[in-house]
This record gives sequence, C-alpha cells and structure tokens, in this order.
Amino acid sequence: MRLIVSEKPSVAYAIGAALGVGQKRKGYLEGNGYLISWCFGHLAALADADRYDPKYKKWRKEDLPIVPATFQFRISEEKRSQFELLKSLMHRQDVSEVINACDAGREGELIFRTVYNLAGCRKPMKRLWISSMEDEAIREGFTNLRPGADFDGLYQSALCRAKADWLVGINATRFFSLVYDTKLNVGRVMSPTLALMVQREAQIQAFVPERFYTVNLDCGFSAASDRIQDFTDATKIAEACKGAEAIVQSVERREKTENAPLLYDLTTLQRDVNRLLGYTAQQTLDYLQALYEKKLCTYPRTDSRYLTDDMFSTLGSLTRTAASILGCLTPDMADAKRVCNSRKVSDHHAIVPTHYAGTVNLSALPVPEQNILKLICRNVLEATSPAHRFEEVVMTLGCAGTQFTAKGKRIMILGWKAYEKAEEKHTVLPDLQEGQYVRVFSVTVKEGQTTPPKHHTEDTLLSAMETAGDTPENAERRGLGTPATRAGIIEKLVASGLVERKTAKKLTTLCPSTQGTSLITVLPEQLQSPQLTAQWEQELLAIQSGTQEPESFMEGICAMLQEMFMEYAPVKGAEILFPSAENTVGNCPRCGQRVTESPKGFFCSNRDCCFAIWKNNHFFTAKKKEITPQIAASFLEKGEALLQGCYSEKTGKSYDAKAVMEDDGQQTRFWLVFAHE
Repeated sequence: MRLIVSEKPSVAYAIGAALGVGQKRKGYLEGNGYLISWCFGHLAALADADRYDPKYKKWRKEDLPIVPATFQFRISEEKRSQFELLKSLMHRQDVSEVINACDAGREGELIFRTVYNLAGCRKPMKRLWISSMEDEAIREGFTNLRPGADFDGLYQSALCRAKADWLVGINATRFFSLVYDTKLNVGRVMSPTLALMVQREAQIQAFVPERFYTVNLDCGFSAASDRIQDFTDATKIAEACKGAEAIVQSVERREKTENAPLLYDLTTLQRDVNRLLGYTAQQTLDYLQALYEKKLCTYPRTDSRYLTDDMFSTLGSLTRTAASILGCLTPDMADAKRVCNSRKVSDHHAIVPTHYAGTVNLSALPVPEQNILKLICRNVLEATSPAHRFEEVVMTLGCAGTQFTAKGKRIMILGWKAYEKAEEKHTVLPDLQEGQYVRVFSVTVKEGQTTPPKHHTEDTLLSAMETAGDTPENAERRGLGTPATRAGIIEKLVASGLVERKTAKKLTTLCPSTQGTSLITVLPEQLQSPQLTAQWEQELLAIQSGTQEPESFMEGICAMLQEMFMEYAPVKGAEILFPSAENTVGNCPRCGQRVTESPKGFFCSNRDCCFAIWKNNHFFTAKKKEITPQIAASFLEKGEALLQGCYSEKTGKSYDAKAVMEDDGQQTRFWLVFAHE
C-alpha cells in the first residue's frame, strides 16, 4: 500500500476520485493500492516558551533572549486524534511508501514534514507537485512523482521561517512589553508592514495643502493654463482672453503602445480584486482556494505571472475556455510567446482557469467566487491580446500672452482594452495645424488644491509590501513576506489592534491605530526595516535553492536579537504613548482601545477618541457618589453599575440604585433604574 497525505479532507477526496480510491474509513480512504488521509492544516506548531522551562511562564527581561537548543513542536489537542491516525497509518506493515500531497508550496511542505518527523516515520517519501486539482492533472502528477529529498531545501526554508518568526515574536514581544509595561505585539514581518502604514500616515499628517488656479479656454475643446498661485493673476489672464482668439503654436503627435497586462500571480490578483470588488486579501485567497479545490482554477499561492513553455500548445483552448465563461469572443491574435516563459516560472505558473471550469454551471457558485473566476478569465483574454495602440496629441495654444495646453487621444488599435469593463474616456482634438486661429467661446477660472498621499488600501499596501526593501528588480522574490503570507500578515495586524479598517464612501482603508503608531515610534530600526526583512526573505529563498546554510540564517536572527536587547535604550516620555496597564479599567465603547484612570476621570487611551467618564460629572456629584475604578469598570463591561448610599437632594436620605450608562458615539448619558422599574 502507498499512503497519501493531503492537507485537507476535500483534497483527499479529489485525489481519491481521480485515482479510483473510494472506500471510506474513519479518517481516511482506502482502495486501489492506496490509503489517503489528511492533516487538517497544521496539526502541530512550535511549542510555547514555557515548554522548554516552566520559568518562562513569567515574563522577565533577564531571561531574554530565549533561544531553544532544539525546537519542539506541540500537537494541538483538538487535532491529536488525526495525528495519531496518521502515525498509525505510516507505521502499518503493509505501507511501503508515503506520498506528500499537501499544497505544493513552502507551508504545505512544512505541514507534511512536521507530521512525518513527529510520527518517527522513516519510510520512503515521494512528492506530488501539481498546479491543478483536475483529475487529469492529478493522475499526471502521480505518474511523475518526485523524490521527497528534492524538496529538502524547501522544507528547510519553511522551518527557518517558522523558527525566525518564533524567535522574533516571543522575544521581541516580551522585551518591549516589559520595557513599556503594556502588551505589544511584535513580528518579523508584521512590524515592517506596520511601519509602512505609519510612515504613510506621517506623510498625510505633515502635508500642507496649497491652493492653485488654472485658466480654462473653451474652444470647442478644452485647453488649460499652467497652475497659477494667485487668484488675482488668474482673473487678469481670464479677462484678457475673453473675446480673443487663440493661435495654435504647436501640435505634437506621438504613437504609443500599451502592452497587455501579464497573467495574474496571487498578489496582483488580490490587488485587482480589492480595487475592483472590495474584497480583502484574505477573502480573495480563501475564495481562490475554494475555486482551486473545486477544480476551477490553478494553484493560487504563486508568485509567477507566466505559463511554462510546454503550455504553449494548450493556450488556444485556454482562451476559448475563458471566453466561453465570459460569453465573449476570443482574442483576434493570441500572443503565446509573451505569456509562456519557463525561465520566469518558479514553483507554480500563473493563475488561470482550468478547462473543467468551462464545463460546469458557474451560477451555482457563491457570487464572490463567480466574480473572481470571471476576473481571472478576463485577465487571460487581456494577456493574450494584441497591444493597445493609440496616438497621443499635445497641442499648445497662445492667447493674450499666455500659453495653454490641450491633450487628446486617438485609438488606433483597441487591442486588449476591448475586454475592459469600463470604457475609457478620452478627448479627440480637431485636426489643426500650427498658425491656425481658433475661437474662444468662454473662459473660466478653476480653483484646485494639492492633495496629500492617500491612506493605504489593501491594494496599495500589497504593492508596497511587494516592492519594499529595495530588492533588485531581477530578484526571484522581492519585498515583505511572500504572496502566500501577505494576506495573513494584514489580518494579524488588524486582529491585534495595531491596524484599523475604516470605510468611507464605499472605500475601505487601512490605518495604524494609536497603539500601532506608538509601537513603531519605540521599535528599533532592525525590527521595522523593510530592507532587513526583505533581505531575510532573499536568504530563505537561498536556503530553498541550497545556496545558503540554514544555520547561518538562524545565527543572524539570534545575533540581531542579542545585540538589540543589549543596546536598546527606552524612549523618553513613553508613558504618554503607553498609559500604564495598571490604570486600565476596561475597553472604550467607541473604539475598543483601553480606558485608563487619571486624576480627573477615566479616559480612552486613543488620542483621537473623546470618550470620558468625568469624576466631577454632576450626575454623580449631586448624589455624593465617587466614581471608583470598580464602578467605571462595571459601566464599561456591563453598561451599568450598582450605586450604594446615593444622597437624595429631596429627602436628605440615602438609597441604593442601579445606574445605566448609554454612549451614542458623541455623548455619554447616565440615568437611574430602581427595582420596581
């Protein structure tokens, strides 16, 4: 028997269907010479620090850095039964070979190898490496199984990445939390990503808008002056041009070519989906994974935008499949050479629809999956279409001593833009020659204002992550994280409260929270440097290819932590950035940040939030009640608090009552509720 181990049950069943393995057992399939089981994702993770020594349960600076001599893995209790099943299957007498069928990437390799090693398995190992879950692709993959040893470098890079994230996360989080007496989440890739957003916010805050004016001529087409700083000067120019004629001073015509976009890798697809459909990067990855497991698209976690050379002959059928899904015509001239280049394909080729996708009823899919599959199909048709060619016309006119510019465009070959949803708007200028006069029908002065940089969206943040670190253009992998991990990094930043999603006018932006900005303010350069983290990603790739030893990478991480802890000097005045956790009484009902006590009341630690429970609030002082931290905490947790011994202004007697707090985001109100109410 040959044991196949997949990452998820759905993949195991797909493999079983392709190989004719149909007998269901408890936790696995059997038949046709195979056993097929699964991992439920990561069955084991690196153990917490206190597994190495119970003293690490308490956070102390003198214990840092914590560097295990040998890293240990912990099997999650909810998945232990599945691990024990896999272990028993691996040690069955009739199992002669184990086949790794986990996702064909770095994490998939780590998931399988961790289980294989923890189970103490020493049986021969093979690797299934496919880019599609179609039956034909699965069967072809099993006829071309590769030795597991071919992927030792991939496993080592995955293990080094996990260990490095553990070392930085455990040690830096403890160190800075202890220094500033508040829980601060620090990560090897999270922190540089957060720094990108903090830097953008600083640029927005520092931006000073400048007003400017342009004079615009209506000559049957529009021509505008350069920017003018003074309104009076602009008005004078406009008055001088009224009733005058404009002379054509020059006409420049340039033929330009705009090549079709390349095929999608994961990051470019996530960016387009966020910009066009509004889905987050993580949602896009989840929908793509579902499409992949339904055999409707190829492997999603790819960083390549090309197909392999051997796919040249199938490109025609691929474009026909994409066109049939969209209900449109195939490109006039498919440019196969432009999209097929094996030298630019690393682990997996670009994301494209499968041929199977053209045979199923797509209306049964969830709407987001339909939308993303259609976007992938449109990309295939665009990428294989001719270039978009046009003539750009720049005309300069003189009127009353001032120069004006008009720009136009004439489409020569529509090319790949025939598949764009929104029709491009462009101005076609009349065919005028130098020296000709044109009539000025009207003159207007328009006011404008320079605009600050925009807040990051997931589209722009993914782009910034991909290009961060000044990695050479020809590098095999660039930037912060990998296409497979960037969505998870963004979600971790949001979940930890360091980044907030804000929606206005249907646009969702990502902004650092007050605590996120404060964290970057105190972190040393090593932990927020995109350059250093991008260099680490390059080293992980070198480990994968066998050109760098894992030990040297890990030594560099440990040396960086040791040096940082020895040399770091706390930022002065940080108590403003991080109010003492000892004064925290609860979470703000408006923004969720910490509410802390001060001499005058209980205030939200978010400087942009105005929530407060004032100690001199007349509602309480009239009843001669002092707002204690316990009362404030009850208001924040339950929205109510028991007040004992309240003073009655009418009778002079005391009474007990329940006080209720209501906050509408603008004002905070209190009232009493008595037992009979």
